[in-house]
Amino acid sequence: QLQLVESGGGLVQPGGSLRLSCAVVGFNSDKYHIGWFRQAPGQEREGVSCISSSGGSTNSAVSVKGRFSISRDNAKNTVYLQMNSLSLEDTAVYYCAATRDDWTTVQHMCVQYGPQLYQYGTWGQGTQVTVSS
Repeated sequence: QLQLVESGGGLVQPGGSLRLSCAVVGFNSDKYHIGWFRQAPGQEREGVSCISSSGGSTNSAVSVKGRFSISRDNAKNTVYLQMNSLSLEDTAVYYCAATRDDWTTVQHMCVQYGPQLYQYGTWGQGTQVTVSS
């Protein structure tokens, strides 16, 4: 059974950085495209970044472009989200999710709107990121 386990969250000051990890357990990660999402208190869950199964293609939402980057190491079955220049508005629970849908379709939506929840079928439990001075 596929499981996703996030880690790396914590408390960071504005302007700081964090790197989140998403461990893919149960299957080889190179079979899955991965998306990162976040949900702030009282807000809907929103897509942040997506990466193809090979790692050769990535996209990020406009709100984080230039500050966040997604990458993966399939040898370690792990996907990363590097977050720089964090602001108070980045405070949220961050989730990774997996899909085996056609990448052309996944990427099309990711480029236009950021990763879309409905395209991802397996989710991790989330990791809290708090940006505060």
